[in-house]
Amino acid sequence: MKVYEASLQYSLVSEGETKPLDAPEKVHRYMQDAFERNPMQESFWVICLNRKNHPIFRAMVTLGSATGSIATPPEIFRIAILASATAMIVCHNHPSGDPAPSAADIKVTRTLKECGTLMNIDLLDHVICGNSISDPQGRGYYSFNEAGLY
Repeated sequence: MKVYEASLQYSLVSEGETKPLDAPEKVHRYMQDAFERNPMQESFWVICLNRKNHPIFRAMVTLGSATGSIATPPEIFRIAILASATAMIVCHNHPSGDPAPSAADIKVTRTLKECGTLMNIDLLDHVICGNSISDPQGRGYYSFNEAGLY
């Protein structure tokens, strides 16, 4: 039987004073460079936050195809727990550019919200990033918190 050790790998995202991620447009800006690495594939990320909603860690949970990625609560909360996060924001991109949520996006967000409540790690938002040209609202992102969908 193999026994594994979990560890986090850190690479510098920003240096200097961090600002709280307290608005979806800030999350959208914060994540832009992450989505540029694999622009034609959907990737699902978790942003771990401290008590004041400052980002302390971010990690890609899954890298999918052009039309989807699968992220499950254990994969997501494992990262938040290892990072000692008190809250988190999940984020993924839509390579098509249209950030409108799918039925699967809505379902996973509700599940994560319920799990976060049980684990005492607040899910503050789920932001879907696209681009302003393909977004019917012209913003380039969709916020479940703003829409009140969870």
